[in-house]
Amino acid sequence: MSWDPALYEWPFVCLEARRRHGRCSIRGRVSVILDVGCGTGQLTARIAEAGAVVHGIDASAEMIAQARSNYPALSFEQADIARFRTGPLFDAVFSNAVLHWVLDAEAAAQSIALALAPGGRFIAEFGGKGNVGALLGALQELTGIGNPWYFPSVGEYAPILERNGLEVSQAFLFDRLTRTEQGPSGLRDWIRMFGREWPREEAFLSAMEEKLRPRLYRDGAWHIDYRRIRVVAVKL
Repeated sequence: MSWDPALYEWPFVCLEARRRHGRCSIRGRVSVILDVGCGTGQLTARIAEAGAVVHGIDASAEMIAQARSNYPALSFEQADIARFRTGPLFDAVFSNAVLHWVLDAEAAAQSIALALAPGGRFIAEFGGKGNVGALLGALQELTGIGNPWYFPSVGEYAPILERNGLEVSQAFLFDRLTRTEQGPSGLRDWIRMFGREWPREEAFLSAMEEKLRPRLYRDGAWHIDYRRIRVVAVKL
């Protein structure tokens, strides 16, 4: 299934992450940063605005095409982080809301480590243990479909990084209940975007809403029960 770049550019995907950037410089020179899973390029552009040279990669051809259209002055490449190799090394690798899609976490960690210069930083946030637990519980009950994503605990993920030469300096798991911006259709829109192999029939969507409304619908909007893992590691 291909990605829909227009749907991906929803506010609830981008807004929370846009505020997390300071000046991008190391020892008085411009940092060179790899944005893993850049999507349509919004965060890549914010990193560039903060003063870095940035290269965005994404496995989706549709996303890269839209990113190049959105930001023609920036550098983008279609690439899978589990197999990504580069000549020039990066001062930092950044990734937001992406690595739970990469089921081979060991291969991704190896690629990230190989892309970093010694002393370079890996900074990431993605779905952690228990992420979208209510949605997955309803899905399992209605269809028998299990979790298609990689949602590790801190104890599971930190050793993967360290086996690949990345020393973990920070790692924690936290809840982030997130309001959608589509009002009553928010849950359906989320499923259409992210439930890539889930049913699309009206009966299924209505059943999901009925099961999840008591837990995830309030004040006229759906809230997604995100649980995130955030990690900072340094290339040895």
